[in-house]
Amino acid sequence: MVDLSLHHHRAPVTASLAAAPFAAASRLVETWRRRARDRRELAKLDHRALRDLGLSASQVQFEANKPFWRD
Repeated sequence: MVDLSLHHHRAPVTASLAAAPFAAASRLVETWRRRARDRRELAKLDHRALRDLGLSASQVQFEANKPFWRD
């Protein structure tokens, strides 16, 4: 007698494979948060600190005004 199965057999999804999209999204959100924080801190620096870093006020303004998702 022949056993015909109508069920599809799939390989089990491992926890790490299932969690990969969430881990990637978490890393992306953390990158965005870090950029936003760094840009806020940069915008707070006074002219002496900017001079020490070799940055102009216009460079800082340009960077600080970028949206968090833009590198």
